[in-house]
Amino acid sequence: MIIRESYSADFAEMLAIINDAARAYRGVIPADRWHEPYMPAAELAKEIAAGVVFWVAEHDGRVVGVMGIQDKFDVHLIRHAYVRTRQRQKGIGSLLLKELIEGTDKPILIGTWKAAEWAIRFYEKQGFCLVEEGEKNGLLKNYWTIQDRQVETSVVLVDEKYKK
Repeated sequence: MIIRESYSADFAEMLAIINDAARAYRGVIPADRWHEPYMPAAELAKEIAAGVVFWVAEHDGRVVGVMGIQDKFDVHLIRHAYVRTRQRQKGIGSLLLKELIEGTDKPILIGTWKAAEWAIRFYEKQGFCLVEEGEKNGLLKNYWTIQDRQVETSVVLVDEKYKK
């Protein structure tokens, strides 16, 4: 398994992985938050233009996972963490997250859907902790650019550096 910063040539494969893996949200997140495709190409391009640096996990020459990190003032945000559906439960997400964590000394924040219990459990196993509702709302409004409805339906997890 190779973990590396993505190349522009990875764009289509990253988009395919994000939309494949995001199918797990269908019927789980609020219906008004689900759309097909989950992430259009223009949105991924917008995220890259906004400073999200994507890393990929490559196995046998094929991209199987993607995760972004975004520098936001005094913290880093983990953004768009997805592993190809048939490659899940093989440690790929953990390898990606470890690589991104090792690359920063800033606190790390992660936002995800409140209903995505599997994602919350994954981040908790990696040492992240949920913040309380009021703090969550402030963090989402300060560091993310999302609609109020998404703030209502999301959670934020933080690492040890944030808690200090």
